[in-house]
Amino acid sequence: MTPATRPYKGRCYNRNVKVSTQRLPESQVLLEIEADPEQMERSLDKAHRRLAQRVEVPGFRKGKVPAGMLERHVGRDRVVQEALDILIPEAYNQAIEEQDVDAIGQPSIELVNAEPLSFKATVPIRPTIDIGDYENVRVEREPYNIPEDEVDKALEELRQRYALHEPVERAVQTGDIVRADVRGVIEGQEVYKDEDAEFRLREGATILLPGFAEGLVGAAKGVAKEIPVTVPEGDRPMSGKSGVFTVTVNEVKQEVLPVLDDDLARQVGEGFPSLDALRERVLNDIRERVEAQVEEAYRDKAVGALVENARSIEFPPVMIEREVDRLIEDQARNLGTDVEQYLATVKRTREDLRQELLPVATERVRRSLALTELADELEIKAEPEEIDAEVERLAGSGQQAEQLRRLFGSPDGRAALTRSLITRKTMDRLAEIASGDGTPTAGVDAKGKKKAKTKVATK
Repeated sequence: MTPATRPYKGRCYNRNVKVSTQRLPESQVLLEIEADPEQMERSLDKAHRRLAQRVEVPGFRKGKVPAGMLERHVGRDRVVQEALDILIPEAYNQAIEEQDVDAIGQPSIELVNAEPLSFKATVPIRPTIDIGDYENVRVEREPYNIPEDEVDKALEELRQRYALHEPVERAVQTGDIVRADVRGVIEGQEVYKDEDAEFRLREGATILLPGFAEGLVGAAKGVAKEIPVTVPEGDRPMSGKSGVFTVTVNEVKQEVLPVLDDDLARQVGEGFPSLDALRERVLNDIRERVEAQVEEAYRDKAVGALVENARSIEFPPVMIEREVDRLIEDQARNLGTDVEQYLATVKRTREDLRQELLPVATERVRRSLALTELADELEIKAEPEEIDAEVERLAGSGQQAEQLRRLFGSPDGRAALTRSLITRKTMDRLAEIASGDGTPTAGVDAKGKKKAKTKVATK
């Protein structure tokens, strides 16, 4: 058995520490540790010397105060606490080394007695995963189709992208591009002011506040127009309050769409010989995008089926806590801010957000562990030449190619690429298995080579 999966029961005695161990659920080990009196005395001596260097006692130089005088000055409890701060880590490290405990995080310490020292340490250890008969995981592929109007919508977007914007001398209409001076006042307080602001009036689109875009329609150039607005109910300031936005239009441009024909096709991108060729390219692009989305959804279901098929996925709570922290940091990073500012922005406490993210984090950990175990079972590796090729692919040939090559080619960069490649290859293999294509014979790896079966130890 590996250290992470042994039963962890019994007692052990080393030079200074007496230890009993017990395997707990959720990949944890309970260590009950007792230090002998001699070790406590040595730690008290160290504590006296440490405190003597930090504490000022009248009539004595630092480091020269006698132990008895120091205890009377600071109190016995402070000296004992200093000794415990020294001895508990020492005793804990001796215990996990003696018991060969493969800890993956800091222990939770419960002090039982100070003199003589005895304490309990709950230690997170490596997960235990048994993904079961993964060769028989199956997920049905669902059919998909591309709506007929998708190509037409994409071509209409191209027309808008290549449209001309021509100045007109008339009142504003929906679809126009408007430049205007705007001043917004809500209950006597100026909330918005912009000279020569530009707006594009799309059908149904909201600009600034509900009703503003609709109020712009009919406005004449050079004539001030007042548009009544109301701030929507919600968390924003002045929620539910009303006011007026005053607009003076400086310029109106109408959008002139090009004719959808061969001439337009020749202007798009690298140029297409005809409208039919452009339509075919648009259809292929849409098909590739839809297929990628369908495949991503399929693989997501395949991982879910792998997790569901597993006999056991046991891991310590600390892994969920780390994943929750990672999720919060990712959410803050996506807004370009730090965690504290993010919490203030979303008006949530860290604890509330942690509780909300617990189910997501738990599922992410389970899926990650199942995939990692599958990669181990299939002996999937990332070869050095594959990592080299990935470095070159990511670096590209632009101005920053050399800088990116150094970044991805560093030890940390290559380690990250290794993990990414292994995950990608594992997902590829899982998709093959789940769809029933190329399922490996039991005891044979994805390359058809005979492999030793790695047994997963259970409790």
